Formats: sequence, C-alpha cells, structure tokens
Amino acid sequence: VERVAKPILDSLSSHGAHQGVMLKVRPYRYASLADVIARAGEGNALVIVLDHVTDEGNFGAIVRTAEIVGAAGVVIANARAARVGAYKTSAGAVMHLPIAQVPNLATALDELKEHGFWAGGATEHAHDVIWDAPVHGRLALVMGSEGSGISRLVREHCDFEFRLPQRGVVESLNVAQATTAIAYEWLWRHIVQDGRERLPQVAWGCRV
Repeated sequence: VERVAKPILDSLSSHGAHQGVMLKVRPYRYASLADVIARAGEGNALVIVLDHVTDEGNFGAIVRTAEIVGAAGVVIANARAARVGAYKTSAGAVMHLPIAQVPNLATALDELKEHGFWAGGATEHAHDVIWDAPVHGRLALVMGSEGSGISRLVREHCDFEFRLPQRGVVESLNVAQATTAIAYEWLWRHIVQDGRERLPQVAWGCRV
C-alpha cells in the first residue's frame, strides 16, 4: 500500500472520481465469442452486441445492465470501441460477465444465429415499436454507436429492427438507457409473464 496525495490520484484517474483509492491490476482478459455462446446454453438467452459504442461510461452502464438481467455476455468490436478500463463504471459487473472482442460484428452475428439466436437491431429508424417485436427467446440485441447508430453492414445482418416508443420531443434515449429499457422488456417477457420464476421485490435499490 502506497499513500499519496490526492492530486496524484487525480492525475492518474481518467475521470477524477477515484474516491481516494486506486488499484493497479492486470490487463482485462476478454472472453471469446464461443465462451459467450457456451454460457448461453440451449434455452432462452440474451447477448448484447455493441456496434462501436465508444463512451466508457455508456459501456460500463450497459455491462452492468447485462449482468443484472442475466445476459449471457456482451460482444464488442476490437477496434474503435470502448474497452474494459475503469471497473467502477460497471459497478464490478465486468468481473462476472464474459465480454468478447471480435474483429467483425457482422460475422459474429452470423455465428450467433447459427446457434439459434435472432439478431434484433434497436434503431430509431425502425417502423415497428418494441411491443410488436419478437424481443424474446434467444436474442442477440444489437445497439448502435452514440453518434451514428447501427452501421449499414451490421443492420443488413439483423433479422428484425425495432424502436422504443416516445412521446417527448427529445430525439432519443442514450444508448445505455435504451439498452436497459430493452433488456428489461426481454426479462419481463421470460420471467414475469411466463411465470417460471418469481423475481425478488426491490424498493429503492434494496431487496424486500
């Protein structure tokens, strides 16, 4: 343990939100796509595929959501995408969920589909809203980048597209918020509506 002045921690932290403690750890070990598929098993499963999401905060929040809803894993591109750097942004979820880096997202979607997944792309340009989309079963949920959304090539490899309904005038939710809303719709359909499992009640972040 080395005790240092706060300005030193400030200079080492990417966001300055270190809360007085920093650890030096080994580089994060990414999973393979095969690892994610193996974890998905044979039944209903959710895999979140991120098409060049670059903001570390969004990435961490998405990984946290994925772990909480029981997703099998997260798939990211190995270039031009946020990587596992600050474990705090995901509240430690990166330690419990396989995150796979792949050279080609379109090819990864094809491999997921070979293992029974349907690829659904979330885009504001879609005609169908989420309520009418098959957001259930073995779902590879494709979320696009913060600026340009899902790329043309990746969209071509999606089986269907959908959007979140909205009543306000703001253009859309950010990618982390949208992923959370969609992931919970998937969870709702499989756990609550099907009645196979009773979720613990939660009040203000505490189990009751």
